This record gives sequence, structure tokens and C-alpha cells, in this order.
Amino acid sequence: MARYRLTIEYDGRPFVGWQRQENGPSVQAALEDAITKFCGESVTVFAAGRTDAGVHALGQVVHIDIVRRTSPDEIQGALNFHLRPDPVSVLAAEEADPEFHARFDAKARHYLYRIINRRAPLTVDAGLAWRVPVPLDVAAMQAGADLLLGKHDFTTFRSVQCQAKSPVKTLDQFDFTQNGVVIEARLEARSFLHHQVRSMIGTLRLVGEGRWRVEDVKRALDARDRTALGLNAPPDGLYLTRVDY
Repeated sequence: MARYRLTIEYDGRPFVGWQRQENGPSVQAALEDAITKFCGESVTVFAAGRTDAGVHALGQVVHIDIVRRTSPDEIQGALNFHLRPDPVSVLAAEEADPEFHARFDAKARHYLYRIINRRAPLTVDAGLAWRVPVPLDVAAMQAGADLLLGKHDFTTFRSVQCQAKSPVKTLDQFDFTQNGVVIEARLEARSFLHHQVRSMIGTLRLVGEGRWRVEDVKRALDARDRTALGLNAPPDGLYLTRVDY
């Protein structure tokens, strides 16, 4: 038995999310099925982050255990062959320590959220970004994001379906940049709550529109109440970009 670490990217639009489910195709099922076609083994793929329906990944990390010992290059090539036509790609494969765990050994997770701030509908970026048709004040959004940095109880920004044991998380990075109509937010934390990134982004949109004051972000955070949430952003613009170990 050998353990392998894979770095993968995927377009989340066709999937019900990372986790295998009965109600539709998942990224996990696509990978597990590709592995079975490659080596005839039924395996469980463990991921660093269980992304939701419609959420994308540029640097998801997973691990697998297979009996057939083979080269990482062969695994990468075979899985990419059997994954077709699903929009999932194995970017890298390497043999891992038998104790390595993609989820529990992760030290930091990095996310990107893309906003296209224009009136016209999206074509090329449809499903890959959130179109916001009204002008946004990115400086105000950054000021609101700064209030969320550090260790807090993020209950307000947590899905009611979240299974995390504690709502307390430490947000290490939350930076906005703008290039023309493209606004990007980059976030880093050891771990995130279910819907935390989307809830924070949606709330900061209200700040950018001028419908909320910057101080209202702190009020919502301190409320520790989901009903104080401003808005939940759609999954379209969210990407898991990197996992640190």
C-alpha cells in the first residue's frame, strides 16, 4: 500500500460540490471513479477542503492510498486520461509519507474571490465570477475586510449547516485588488467555516455599494448571529487556490 498526494484543479460548475452525493456528480466521485478505472481499486479520496457546488479549485490537495505501487507520473497521466471529459485535472502527483493527511495536516488554505464590476452580462466569465452591476468602492470594502482580520467568533458568517466544532477562526489575510472592472479578494486562514468566505464577500458588497457603513461590518461580526448577515455571495467567483503544509 502506498500513499500519494495529488494537486488538482477543477471547474465547479458541473458538480454538486467536492463530496460524493446521491443527487448529482461530484469531484470526489469523478476522481474515485478514475482511480478505479486506472488500477481496479475502490478508494476514498481525502481532500484539504470540501468545496461547495459551483466552487472552483486551482490548487486543491488530496491524498489516496492504493495497493498498486507505481510512479507518480504514471498516476498523473492515467488519472487525467480517465477523468475526461470531466473538467478536473491532476496538476501534480507525488508519493507521500504514510502518515500524511490532506485535510488534517494543512497549515493554511488560500482562497480567491473574483468580482466583475460591470453592467453588461458575463459571457466568457459566466459561472466563473460574480457580476455586480453597480459601482463598488473597493477602498471601503478593504476597510471592512480589515475589521475581520484576526481571531474572532464568525458565527454571523457561518452557514446554519456548518459542522465545525467551533465558530472561532483566525483570518490571516483579506486583501482586495482592482484592475479595471475586475475586483479580486484573496484570503488566507488555517481553516474556514462553511460559507464563511462567501458570507464575508457578500456583506462587503453592501459596504462597497454604500448600503452599509464600514462600522456595520463590526456590528454584524459582534452580533454572532446569522440573521445579522448582510448577504451571501454566490459560489461562482470562489476558488481554492493553494494549501500550505
